[in-house]
Amino acid sequence: MSIVIAGATGQLGRLVVRELPDRGVPAGQIVAAGRSAGQLAELSGLGVNTATVDYDDPASVDSALHEGDTLLLISGSDIQNRTTQHETVIEAAVRAKVGHLLYTSVLAADTTPLVLAPDHAKAEGLIRASGLPFTFLRNGWYTENYAAALLTARETGTLLASAGEGRVASATRADYAAAIAAVLSTGGHEGQVYELSGDYAWTFGELASAFSTVLGRTVSYRSVSSAEHVSALQAAGLDPATAGFLAALDGNIQQGALALTTGDLARLAGRPTTPLLDGLRPLAG
Repeated sequence: MSIVIAGATGQLGRLVVRELPDRGVPAGQIVAAGRSAGQLAELSGLGVNTATVDYDDPASVDSALHEGDTLLLISGSDIQNRTTQHETVIEAAVRAKVGHLLYTSVLAADTTPLVLAPDHAKAEGLIRASGLPFTFLRNGWYTENYAAALLTARETGTLLASAGEGRVASATRADYAAAIAAVLSTGGHEGQVYELSGDYAWTFGELASAFSTVLGRTVSYRSVSSAEHVSALQAAGLDPATAGFLAALDGNIQQGALALTTGDLARLAGRPTTPLLDGLRPLAG
C-alpha cells in the first residue's frame, strides 16, 4: 500500500512529497502523481515512485491507485472544470477501494461566503457520499498569494485592495505541506475536518507595513470600493471576469472569510506558522 499524492507536481504537492520522508515515510511508499513530466522527473530523484496522472483522464487516475492506498487529492486549479475533475478522482478512488481519501478543501467550506467555496463543498459532499474513510484539510490563504501585489508595490509604493479592514490568517505553503504530511504519516485522522490557517490574522494595513519592511521603501494601503478595484484591475490589463473574481475575493475577506484562526495548522505541523514578514521575504527576489 502506498501514499499517493494526486497533484504532486503543483506548488503545494511538491512540498508535501518532499516533507513526507522527513516524517519517517519510506520513499518507496510514496507515489508522486501529476501531469508535469519535468516535475515528476525531479521528484523521482528523491527515490519516490511517480505516475503520470491527469484529472481529465480517468484511465490515468485508475492506473495510479490500488486497493488500500492512502490518497491525497489536492484540489485542481482549473476553476472552470475542477468540479468534474474532482468527481473523476473520487470515482477512481471508489473503484480502487482506497483505504483513506484526504482532500485539500477551503477554510470553513460548508459555511463560508468565500467565492471559491462551492466547488470544495461539492467535492466534500461527493467524498462523504462515497463511503470511503476521509479527512478534509481545509486550507486557508497562502502568504505566497501576495507575491504579485508585493512586486507591484515595489514599483508603485501602493497596496491597492477592496478588503477594507478585513483580516487574513495566512501561512506559507510549506506550513500547509508540513501539516498535511503529518496527517498522511500518522494514524487517527479518519473522519476529521481540520481548519488550517495561520496563527495570526493580519489587516491590509499590516500587510502594507510588512511590504515596506521587506522592500525597504514606504508602501501605503489604498482601500477602494469593489467597483474601483475592478476598474483598476482592468486598467492593469486583466479581463473583466478575472478582475471581478479578485474583487469578490477581497469582498469575502472584508466579510471575515479568511480571518479564522483555530491553531490546527500549527498543532499538526508541530511548530508555529511562518510569520508574515518571514513568508514575504523570499517573494521579494
